[in-house]
Amino acid sequence: QVHMVESGGGLVQAGGSLRLSCAASRRTFKDYGRGWFRQAPGKEREFVAAINWSGSTAYYADPVKGRFTVSRDNAANTVYLQMNSLKPEDTAIYYCAADQILMRSAVTTTAAEYDSWGQGTQVTVST
Repeated sequence: QVHMVESGGGLVQAGGSLRLSCAASRRTFKDYGRGWFRQAPGKEREFVAAINWSGSTAYYADPVKGRFTVSRDNAANTVYLQMNSLKPEDTAIYYCAADQILMRSAVTTTAAEYDSWGQGTQVTVST
């Protein structure tokens, strides 16, 4: 079973916006933090943003600070990534995953500390 399903990707022009969704298939995932990662052609998977289980703490990678916002709706068991002012260098497959630790207050940028990865959604930003 796939525990996370990403959606909302697509093709946009530079300066445009997209909102990605990460829907969890298990109701208990509302009690876990969630992270967003991306992988672009020729590059390693990199951290994008993360939010803790309650939504009280969020953290962003430097390239997306001020442009992206991560949020969550625990009633809907869904985490979002609002992406504004998109740039061509944002082009990548975006993945969502769950923190391995139940109700952790902090967030982590380390991929190895996440599990239950989704299959990804493609974001393409044209010039």
